[in-house]
Amino acid sequence: YRVWMSEVMLQQTTVEAVKAYFRNFVEKWPTVEALAAAPAEDVMKAWAGLGYYSRARNLKACADLVALRGGRFPDSEAGLRELPGIGAYTAAAIAAIAFDRPAAVVDGNVERVMTRLYSIEAPLSEAKPEI
Repeated sequence: YRVWMSEVMLQQTTVEAVKAYFRNFVEKWPTVEALAAAPAEDVMKAWAGLGYYSRARNLKACADLVALRGGRFPDSEAGLRELPGIGAYTAAAIAAIAFDRPAAVVDGNVERVMTRLYSIEAPLSEAKPEI
């Protein structure tokens, strides 16, 4: 739960900016079931100031879905990607950190290094499968 929460909060946001919000969220809602039970308005209010508010809406939607599934997150990248707000990077990070899966967590910096290292000239969107 905490790995998922931190990875969603850290999307496009620095660790320094996330720290206080993360602590507040896990104090208010220590489990995914507690977050799912919270009114959406309370979640949005607690998120206020962190930005990218679609992350908060997706966080709540994801918590609702996981709670309906017994409070357990999928342990594979594919399963995680089926949840609201979880893309390739976040799914790989959660799978690797929370479930010790051999997942490649590839961000924009890694993509740039790989395209230069292997002289990939295709636009980045087309090169991703090759990376």
